[in-house]
Amino acid sequence: MTGDKVTIVEVGPRDGLQNEKRIVSTEDKLALIELLAQAGFSRIEATAFVSPKWVPQMADHDAVMRGIPRRSGLTLSALVPNEQGALAAIQAGARELAVFTSASETFAQKNINCSIAESLQRFRPVLALAAARDIAVRGYVSCAVECPYEGPIEPAAARSVSARLLDLGCSEIAIADTIGRATPERVEPMLAEVLQAVPRRQLACHFHDTSGLALSNVDVALGHGIRTFDSAIGGLGGCPYAPGAAGNLATERLLEHLDRHGHVHGIDRDALAGALQMAQSLKENRSVRET
Repeated sequence: MTGDKVTIVEVGPRDGLQNEKRIVSTEDKLALIELLAQAGFSRIEATAFVSPKWVPQMADHDAVMRGIPRRSGLTLSALVPNEQGALAAIQAGARELAVFTSASETFAQKNINCSIAESLQRFRPVLALAAARDIAVRGYVSCAVECPYEGPIEPAAARSVSARLLDLGCSEIAIADTIGRATPERVEPMLAEVLQAVPRRQLACHFHDTSGLALSNVDVALGHGIRTFDSAIGGLGGCPYAPGAAGNLATERLLEHLDRHGHVHGIDRDALAGALQMAQSLKENRSVRET
């Protein structure tokens, strides 16, 4: 259905940059986020309150979250692994949290060093902390279609994890094609299964573009009535625990696609040009201040 409002969650500053080998300066991260905010994004995933030992790129999470100018209509979120990370993120000014698990047991062990069940237990205090402060929590389900270690994932597994996150109190479930191998033929039954447990208004899709099928998969999700999608400016991203994973679906490509189909998104394409230029410079491992 055309003409519907589609919400884009810009994940470039977190999911996009976290796997860059050269450490991006706090100043550059803040500049990128400001450019994205000026372009009209209402939701930006700014950073991750994780251990610098495991994700060195996010070591400046506190400075980034505190340094972003607040503006009306903009929700800044942070990925958190546990209660300690959640508390630090809230104290730094995050207005939305994100927790992450997987539909694949092997990927959960590789990515977060615990089982799916153990990860869900870790989230209970996070959800309690957020609820006490009226802060929304998004739940990511990685490898919802395919795992780099287990191969194809049964749709029932994605449904089960999604339902459990919803039961814990997550306000939104983001289904992720972490390694970008999903095809429309496999996204279709997965979404049909997950939608039996999660209302479409609470479901988002996060596609990587390894196989060049991200936009085709977006179309499948749109056909199911899903209206929230993640993307990263300039196609930034990857996953250190998913061999072969390419970048996220590029925000500029998603916007062009939505425009062609008549969907409303509220992003100023002209204003986005500056953010795209900066993202491309960061992707090329050079600071914009070096050009």
